[in-house]
Amino acid sequence: MKLRILFAAVFCWISLASAQTFQDFLSRVNAVPEGERGAIVDSFITAVGIFPCIEFDTTVHYVYRGAANSVTVPGDANNWDPASFPMTRITGTDFWYYTRNFESDARLDYKFVTNGTNWILDPRNPYTCSGGYGPNSELRMPDWVSPPEIRTYPEIPHGTLRDTVLFSSDLNNSRTIRVYLPPGYDQSSDRYPIILFHDGLEYITLANTDDVLDYLIAHRRIRPVIAVFVPPVNRTEEYAGNRMNQFTAFVVNDVLPWMDSRFRTLTDAESRATLGASNGGNIALWLGITHPEVFGNIAAQSSNVQTSISNRLQSDPPLTLRFYLDIGTYDIPALIPMVRNLEQILETHGYEYRYFEFHEGHSWGNWRAHIDNALEMFFPGDSAEHVSEAGVPQTYSLLWNYPNPFNSSTTIVFSLAIPQHVSLNVYNIEGRLVTSLIDSPMTAGIHQILFNAAAETSGVYFCRMKTEGESAARKMLLLK
Repeated sequence: MKLRILFAAVFCWISLASAQTFQDFLSRVNAVPEGERGAIVDSFITAVGIFPCIEFDTTVHYVYRGAANSVTVPGDANNWDPASFPMTRITGTDFWYYTRNFESDARLDYKFVTNGTNWILDPRNPYTCSGGYGPNSELRMPDWVSPPEIRTYPEIPHGTLRDTVLFSSDLNNSRTIRVYLPPGYDQSSDRYPIILFHDGLEYITLANTDDVLDYLIAHRRIRPVIAVFVPPVNRTEEYAGNRMNQFTAFVVNDVLPWMDSRFRTLTDAESRATLGASNGGNIALWLGITHPEVFGNIAAQSSNVQTSISNRLQSDPPLTLRFYLDIGTYDIPALIPMVRNLEQILETHGYEYRYFEFHEGHSWGNWRAHIDNALEMFFPGDSAEHVSEAGVPQTYSLLWNYPNPFNSSTTIVFSLAIPQHVSLNVYNIEGRLVTSLIDSPMTAGIHQILFNAAAETSGVYFCRMKTEGESAARKMLLLK
């Protein structure tokens, strides 16, 4: 469900004399006297260059070099346990390694811990991702695709951010509210939908949501929206504790009326969404089920789901709500069954929803990459790329497939600014090739092709498009 530039992974195809794999390297270095091992390690480090190195699409070799008594690799893959993934040192050297298998499309945060207490970034990994406690090193598996929408593009129109301070009589505190107005707001008389983000300032500083909105609006993947970013003051109490009702009253009685009085907003529930992650997802769900007349669209990422929420959705008559849910398969272990149970409740009671599991962890790198899924569900654009007067697209693009989710078949649309050779393949969630739709020269213009999945099982599929020097991918959901 996302247009992304494919990440060109650095593979660990080792060509050090007779060594062809990491295991060959280990065998070779362990076969020589300890005094000769350092030179082989030096050659290996130089040949590979960037770490972790990845073999066979799924095998990861973490590598650290330095004097230490112990080195471990805590991160998303082990719930950040500082004792997990202990590295092995090659005797006679300062070379440490740890090998693990992950899915080919995984993206995981991690750090090294030396001597049990010293947390550091991987010094040989150029990729980092901002988190709530500072940057982490980022493992990018070969089939993970980097989200283009989180970057800043000077050449596209940009929205504006405005701050104000609002006081809550229910909570007896004040906080800074940040509002995003879409490009062209001041030149228009239109009214706009609203989406409210919990942990609002972090959704800007750590998730680049203003850049995401700019990109999606510019590419007409969503209609222009107003976003309001609301930070917590007492996060646990307001989002999942004894102040949830007061925080709800603040949003419904203070924030939204102020927004409606100050900006040109659409006030029907169908035009309003709220989104949050972790406990922020919990309060988003609570706002929806307690005020469906206010918020018609609810997005919860890696969410805590209190029993008061799941029980209410299970026992009460269905509400007029739409839901977006996602969870990482390397998320906080307690959250995964909560979210899966909520998905089953929504399915049983006939709610309109979309649900995804990604091979990622409980991190801002995960959440920022999938904001667009929720936005495109709630506020879809016309998906029409800019076209020249001659009717030729001015950009290369893998557009939205429709319908999505789909039953049995869906139409995939892509555009080419110039004639070129196109490879268009569909893969399942495990990375197996399902079908090759196109592998031939194509003319410039907008093209459509039907993907018939009648023989396939329900689940997530990837459409990957490659041209000369460009790659893009989208996720598609087959529901039977």
